[in-house]
Order: sequence, then C-alpha cells, then structure tokens
Amino acid sequence: MSGARMLLVPDGLAGERVDVGLARMTGLSRSRVADLIDQGHVEVDGSVPARSTRLEPGAMVSVTIPDERPAAEVRPRIAEGMALVHQDDDIVVIDKPVGVAAHPSAGWSGPTVLGHLAAAGVSIRTTGDPERQGIVSRLDVGTSGLMVVARNEGAYTTLKDAFRAREVDKTYHAVCQGRPDQPRGTIEAPIGRSPHHDYKFAVTREGKHSVTHYETLEELRGATLLRIKLETGRTHQIRVHFSAMHHPLVGDTMYGADPTVGERVGLNRQWLHAMELGFVHPGTGQYVTYSSRYPEDLQHALEALRASSE
Repeated sequence: MSGARMLLVPDGLAGERVDVGLARMTGLSRSRVADLIDQGHVEVDGSVPARSTRLEPGAMVSVTIPDERPAAEVRPRIAEGMALVHQDDDIVVIDKPVGVAAHPSAGWSGPTVLGHLAAAGVSIRTTGDPERQGIVSRLDVGTSGLMVVARNEGAYTTLKDAFRAREVDKTYHAVCQGRPDQPRGTIEAPIGRSPHHDYKFAVTREGKHSVTHYETLEELRGATLLRIKLETGRTHQIRVHFSAMHHPLVGDTMYGADPTVGERVGLNRQWLHAMELGFVHPGTGQYVTYSSRYPEDLQHALEALRASSE
C-alpha cells in the first residue's frame, strides 16, 4: 500500500488517539502509524497532529504512505569501540563511537548500532521496518555518545512518545569556533532541508521549530567548550544552529568550520559528543540517567586547544 489516502473518522473511533484510530482504519501497525505521524505524513482536517491527539467523528484524515524501499539488512558485526552502558529486558543504552551508523541504510556499508547488538546477542523485538527496529532516536555517523534502543514494543512506543513530548533530557558537549556573544543562551530557529544541498540542513523559514540551549564550560583560544541541551531533536540541529551563529563546531567543515583548525588539533570530524541521557524508564517508571566520557580523539583535540591557550 502506497500513495495518499483520505479517510473519514467513523463514530466508533471518536475519542481514540490518532495513532490507535488510524492503525484500525488502515490495518497498519500502531508503530508504523506512529512513524508516519512523526514524519509528517498524516494530517487531520488539514493539520499535522500529535500521536495523542483525539479523533473527532467526521474528521477527515489524510495519510500518505511513501513507496516502500527494499529493506536494508541488519548484518551482525561488532563495532570497534562500542560500549554497552546498560542492558535490561526493555532497553539497552550504548555509547556509540564515531564512524558507526544507528541502523543500516542504502549506501552505508559500515558498522551499525543494530548490527553490533545483533552480533552481541542482544535481541530487539519491535514492529516496524526491520532495519530500524528499536531505534527511538539517532546520532549522526560522525557524532559519538549515548543512545538508547528499545528492546520490545511497549518500550518502543513509550520512548518514542517521550522523545516526541520532549520528556527526554539530552545533554551534549561541543567545541565551537570563536566565542558566542553571550556565555549562555538559547538558539531558537527553524531547521529544514538546505535549499542548496540535499545532504545538508539549514535554518529556513519553512523549517521545523528547533530550540537549542547552551552554556559556556571553558573559554579556549579561538574556541569555546559548551554544554548543550536540546529541547527539540532535529537532524544536525546543534551543528546547524551554531553554524548559523557563525560559530561552527570545530572540525565540522560541512557546516563551515575552518579546516585548518581541525587539522591543527588532529580532528577529522565535528567536536560533538552526547554526554548524558535521562528519561523515565519504560519498564520501571523510575527516572534514570546515564553518562559518558570524551572519546580519545575529542579529548586529544581539547587538550591541544588548551595547550594553545596557555
């Protein structure tokens, strides 16, 4: 099933959540419908709903099912440097090294988080696209740090809802070029696809609402170490926001960083690390937090910047 469909909400589904009601109307799984909602492929009376929006009788629901692409295969493969920070029946928290993708995709032949978990004997049993099972949020291939993966359907739905409702605390450390005008602040600017490059993102008027909070941890010569909290989770959000402020992350040549700075400190990727992750555990209902340390390449680059500041 692909293409766009228009559906009239029957009286019997009045008051149901959009994801539940649309799953019943289409025969798709609830997690598949939730993904379509997250991707902006569902509208109710012309507006994009939240998953928890309640249906009203007679409302017109538009759902677009993208053409299915051949599924990328999850191939078991240990990713060098990957650490399992926590594992239980509901979730697994990993510390992802640079150079590892969250899941398989067309054109990517390197290691993945799901491939590593398969090779390590960590089972993931959720519905949805086989190559993305359990993935509730992603880190770029070039970004290291903490990720949580759901191991069962209940945990998957709960965590996806928590990320969508901005109830997950995500803290990053980054080093940007130069010094922001204010030692702490908030960047609020919509992010969408770059009008010039399909593989990049940019601050655009038509983009999605995006909010980044930051504070200075350390002032360096020609650079600043920052603690960053994301209120939203757009693709490349931190990189795009600081590039738009004319303070791209050190090493991030895709978004305008001076390549000589990265070369001087021995860095060939953006200085960005997912340091802390906090959320309500989907199984126990207790709030849990996990933390990480800088990987070797970022620590080396930071020490080089510190040495040049002396």
